[in-house]
Amino acid sequence: MATNLVDPPQEGTTQRFPTLPDHLEKNLVKVFKLLSDETRLRIMLYLAQEEELFVTALCERLNQSQPAVSHHLALLRDAGLIEARRDGKHNFYSICREHFHSIMGELFNSFNDPEENIIRIDHFTLTQNQS
Repeated sequence: MATNLVDPPQEGTTQRFPTLPDHLEKNLVKVFKLLSDETRLRIMLYLAQEEELFVTALCERLNQSQPAVSHHLALLRDAGLIEARRDGKHNFYSICREHFHSIMGELFNSFNDPEENIIRIDHFTLTQNQS
């Protein structure tokens, strides 16, 4: 069932409000739930900054044990937000940019007027680069 993002228009108005396709709604809920955890959000921020890190480096930055960090990495990997590359004894993690961009692109297109590249929601503005 698609979600209407705002209340229906008042009687007599002709405003069109966007709806989210079911698959996008489920993906967004999953991503936002994962990123609502401070540790997972920090992992994503470290990976965005460093491009690629191995588990020990993340443990040091997060000041957490290897099993705890590995648990968070597994959740992010299962959601398709990060990917792993094995090199010898180390697993190196990086953001799976294609998947993340795909989800955010679909969100952007659900809100966006095809002629614009800006979404305004309350006091927030999202801008999509055209590349």
